[in-house]
Amino acid sequence: MISKKIIEQKPLESFHIDDLKPGSKIPFDVYIKDKGILIHYLNKGTLYTVLARDDLKRRGITKGYVPESQREKLEEYITKKQVIRLSSLENPITFQKYCQFKENHFQINKSILNSSIPVPFQIFIVEKLLIRELISINDSPNKAVDSPDIEGDLFIKKENMELYLQYLQAINRTTGKDNMKFIIQKEQVKTIMKNLLDNPKQGEKIEEIKDAINNIIESIIEDNNRIYDNFTQKNLDSYTYNHCLNVAILSIRMAIELNLNKSDIENLALGALLHDIGKSVISPEIINKQGKLTSNEYKLIRMHVLEGEKILREYKNIHEDTFIPVLQHHEKLTGNGYPLKLKGKEIKLFGRICAIADCYDSLTSNRPFRVANTPFYALTLISREKGDFDPNLLKLFIKMLGHVR
Repeated sequence: MISKKIIEQKPLESFHIDDLKPGSKIPFDVYIKDKGILIHYLNKGTLYTVLARDDLKRRGITKGYVPESQREKLEEYITKKQVIRLSSLENPITFQKYCQFKENHFQINKSILNSSIPVPFQIFIVEKLLIRELISINDSPNKAVDSPDIEGDLFIKKENMELYLQYLQAINRTTGKDNMKFIIQKEQVKTIMKNLLDNPKQGEKIEEIKDAINNIIESIIEDNNRIYDNFTQKNLDSYTYNHCLNVAILSIRMAIELNLNKSDIENLALGALLHDIGKSVISPEIINKQGKLTSNEYKLIRMHVLEGEKILREYKNIHEDTFIPVLQHHEKLTGNGYPLKLKGKEIKLFGRICAIADCYDSLTSNRPFRVANTPFYALTLISREKGDFDPNLLKLFIKMLGHVR
């Protein structure tokens, strides 16, 4: 497991990062210094993968550090011939199967499972890209599950999303906890987003998603601290529908801090929720690519902004302000963003808000080929790009996330 936790200074022994052998099990804790910040990068017992090696190369990291108390383990590791193992994360066949799986399945929040209510659908666990059943078709609908300690991500088949919504309603009727009701609201939004991303021509889904995101807004207005419910839950991968919801929630919270009126918050929230809808027309092979994109692939990815606007223009009853987060979430105040290279005041408030929320959630999200940053480190990275992001909004954002670890 890669923890990447920021730590206090302690006595450390340095070594060359090339001494780590991809495919070997690391018998000590590994720390790195990235832009002057000391980070706990690898836990003792972690399998060091090619993906981790490439991540360090990309960052320009040449030195690693080990606690002085583990120096003998380091010396033994360097001199000993290592047993090389292939991680499932690096196996191209396993990765391809996983990508096909996630296109046809929907990730559910494991904390939603209730031990008193039978589950009327199959549930699958994905851990390190390996897929297995938690509840089989033969178990359902007679088995109830309480899963706070289950490792890995939980999925259901796409065709079972309607059953999942019914299951959520059953839980909603029995729970008295406000935080659970908010989690249920988020799960409902995710199901609509999944359907919309799979088929963006479903215009009727827009009205449905407006109502769903307005419920989220009401809940956050009622209690600002609700954005922290399940906020730190980490998963193997970040799916577009999860990312879109996270960006919308962060944008709503910022809008409330700015005392925007209800109408503006609704337009911002819908635009933030739909900011990546253009990715629905990008090839899954590019979206899911394991490793660095080619220049042509990167150009195609950048097209998702204009493609998103094109899709939304086909819908009725979309306020013009809703297009701003979609079109401007990759613009930078320096003019180095895309697609229009807007700069300074040319970037509107909704675009500035969504840009910060989008960047933060991307930095703190796991991907199979890239480890997540801690909230503190992500905010540190964003803060160093003051020329790109609105400095006043950034101060507000950092203050807002003071409770997140």
